Amino acid sequence: MIKSMIKAGALLFIFTVISVFLVVLIYDSTKAQIKYNEEQLLIQRLGELVENYDNDILKDKFLKVITLHGVKQTIGIYPAKKKNKTFAYLIEHTYPNGYSGGIRLLTGVSVDKKLLGVRVIAHKETPGLGDKIELKKSNWIEQFKGLSLFNPNKNQWKVKRDGGTFDAFTGATITPRAIVTATYQVLELLNEPCPFSKKPCN
Repeated sequence: MIKSMIKAGALLFIFTVISVFLVVLIYDSTKAQIKYNEEQLLIQRLGELVENYDNDILKDKFLKVITLHGVKQTIGIYPAKKKNKTFAYLIEHTYPNGYSGGIRLLTGVSVDKKLLGVRVIAHKETPGLGDKIELKKSNWIEQFKGLSLFNPNKNQWKVKRDGGTFDAFTGATITPRAIVTATYQVLELLNEPCPFSKKPCN
């Protein structure tokens, strides 16, 4: 009886060790591929918002911890340069109040504080409704290009249902409202002294 229990326990232990080893092995083998896929998606999104830069935009990325969208978060900032002069910034940030949680965004702004555009990196919005914020599902998100903090005016930086300028989706208002709000708040950030400086402002 005791020998049978010991044998069963030993087999269970061996099975557990093998299972853990396989999980670790699979994770390690796919981790590099996942990272590569994420980087390729980011490069694609960057290319949709800015072109004609000659710097290594991924290598020049820097991080900054700020309060944005009502939460403290680490944003990624990609400076786009031509002949060593920055002409645009692409800001990777998260708006926490989507319909189904946080929405990871990439917002492009020129140094004269005009929007180059907005793209979605990751989200959990409802398929067939909220996912129309993706460019491959609709062109809704392209309407931000060329806008600025004062164009339209503050009262118009809302979806039409709230008395603003921007269309919402049929059956889905929370998601487009989130993108409009997130974009406006990034533009507000631009009005702060040297918002994307690596060093404290003088």
